[in-house]
Amino acid sequence: MIADDCSVQTRSPPAYLAGYPAHLQQQVGALIEQGRFAPALRQRYPKAHGVRSDSALYDYVQAIKAEHLRSAPPLGKVRFDSTLHVIRNALGTHTAISRVQGARLQAKREIHIATLFRNAPEEFLRMIVVHELAHLRVRDHDKAFYQLCLHMEPDYHQYEFDLRAYLVYRDAGGEALWAPG
Repeated sequence: MIADDCSVQTRSPPAYLAGYPAHLQQQVGALIEQGRFAPALRQRYPKAHGVRSDSALYDYVQAIKAEHLRSAPPLGKVRFDSTLHVIRNALGTHTAISRVQGARLQAKREIHIATLFRNAPEEFLRMIVVHELAHLRVRDHDKAFYQLCLHMEPDYHQYEFDLRAYLVYRDAGGEALWAPG
């Protein structure tokens, strides 16, 4: 005899929140299911940032870098990148390409931010930028890395959690919450 599968499927924790305690994951899931997540996030972050172009993004990143990481290597390029897929956990990337020019080794450093964040609150953009800038000094996601992130943005962890919760909301079919500024 074949039994009908009438059991309720339990969802695995969303990848974006996998490192967080189960009660926080459940709380985010419940808010999304009850339709209360979007209004709460919009209330906390009411408007999108004004950084619209790649040149404005470059200036934005350079200002944060100048304030906190003056001696870090220069950046060659900073841009929004539509090829980054947030689903694969890439909110932004940093690259350092080394080339030999004559007798010297030169590194070209770039930061790419997922295009999804062109229409996001300034706090989310800042969190991603701070994260990628921290990689100029610290390669791994270790204690020193997160201390540097907190030095550049004291609310780093809150912004990261809220951004990850927003990605869970989007994965669940939620609409974009911020219109272009």
